[in-house]
Amino acid sequence: MSAQPSEPAVSPPTPLSAPSRRTFIATTSAAGGVIAASGLVAGQSLLGVEEATAAEASPSSRVSLTVNGKRHTITVDNRTSLLDLLREHLGLIGSKKGCNAGACGACTVLVDGRRVNSCLTLAVRLDGAEVTTVEGLAKGDELHPLQQAFIDQDAFQCGYCTPGQIVSGVGCIQEGHTGSADEIREWMSGNICRCGCYVKIVRAVEQASGRK
Repeated sequence: MSAQPSEPAVSPPTPLSAPSRRTFIATTSAAGGVIAASGLVAGQSLLGVEEATAAEASPSSRVSLTVNGKRHTITVDNRTSLLDLLREHLGLIGSKKGCNAGACGACTVLVDGRRVNSCLTLAVRLDGAEVTTVEGLAKGDELHPLQQAFIDQDAFQCGYCTPGQIVSGVGCIQEGHTGSADEIREWMSGNICRCGCYVKIVRAVEQASGRK
């Protein structure tokens, strides 16, 4: 009887050990962090490119205007308001940015003698115009009569709205709207005083107009 060949010995496969919970969390967290960081860097790069492109695409114009008797020629973004031109380009910070929507009057200036809300007025539309801000009312150390009247009548408290109130009051006087206290109140109604100094503001306008 022939001998049967013996089968080679085969070792059983080694079972794969399942990753521990700690190893799994560490691995997935690291992978997620790499993906998130890559997306963030890409997003920041994309955002920077978009901002640079937008800045290059913004149209600008040269505008020449006279402010408080001095001529200025400036290149500005076509979206620049007169208020931002005065404050950020010329350093005239007397005109205040209150609501930035034309509702409070804190930014009032005179353009060619007329009262305007400078926050709503585009600078590029004022080529050749003459602008007067609160800084341009006094003559050296001599205050404008209305500036002096505001001091005499104690017509301010916090003072934030005061530049706009004074410029608006000057316009009101020049326009001839000072026939009575009621008329002054009506034509000064676009200027808000959150401290409630309206009675004294009217008295100051009356004093400067010669009614008191």
